[in-house]
Amino acid sequence: MEQKSLIETIGKQEWLDAAGDAVQPAVLNAFESAGETGRVVKDALHGTWLGHPLHPAITDVPIGSWTTAAVLDTMELMGEKKYAPGADAAVAVGLVGAVGSAITGLTDWTATSKEMRSVGLMHGMLNAGAAALYLTSLVLRRRKKTRKTAIGLSMLGYGVVSAGAYLGGHLVFGMQTGVDHTATSDEPPADFVAVLPEAELADNTMRCVKAGEVPVLLARKEGRIYALAHTCSHLGGPLSEGELLDGLKVKCPWHGSVFSLEDGSVAEGPATAPQPKYEVRTRNGQIEVRPA
Repeated sequence: MEQKSLIETIGKQEWLDAAGDAVQPAVLNAFESAGETGRVVKDALHGTWLGHPLHPAITDVPIGSWTTAAVLDTMELMGEKKYAPGADAAVAVGLVGAVGSAITGLTDWTATSKEMRSVGLMHGMLNAGAAALYLTSLVLRRRKKTRKTAIGLSMLGYGVVSAGAYLGGHLVFGMQTGVDHTATSDEPPADFVAVLPEAELADNTMRCVKAGEVPVLLARKEGRIYALAHTCSHLGGPLSEGELLDGLKVKCPWHGSVFSLEDGSVAEGPATAPQPKYEVRTRNGQIEVRPA
């Protein structure tokens, strides 16, 4: 109940909405202004090439490094001075990792819904604050007179980054940011099932049909019929309401992810997981599909 109240409180902060309205378009415009290079960089930061979001993998670097620093700092305060260089190095490595984490996280944040955006912005601000504390700590660690203050700032930073990590966990597990939204859908029929009369699907059009209880996208392009999972793997957008593109591709209407009609692979992010593909056949005037 306390968790729900905290998230609801963050979601009601009008200043976070205002900040999101200003920052999100600015970041997207920066990518778009770079043309094709900007798109390639954006997809790389999303993790399209990796098959899942890149940001969560990079966050392990600062959190792991700063956890190590906390342990070594504690041992130093207990009189074990030999661990001081290791702690300083761990703080520095964490700061380098925080840069990569911030860039990939900001990129993912630009492709979130308004509900997720406020929580994501608070998550990012907490982590930025923690990084500032660690940077100050690293500077102060060079002087003997301020070393205890530096360690204190690191400990404070660890508390702040832990709060940020908590919100990050809620974004993934509570709000399903960055997960494959096709993975939790109902199980489609194992064998071919009729979904639509062939005459009702005109060339260069798309339709949402049901294979059992599972929504399926049917698209007819250049006389050939293709079928993919209808729910976008990125954030669950309805692909049939999107755009049928040249080159046998479909574009999601929510955040612009582009998928190949031929095999469901990701052509453009922010999606990182492919769309499940269906085999298609026509029999007795009916379009039939089954999982590939």
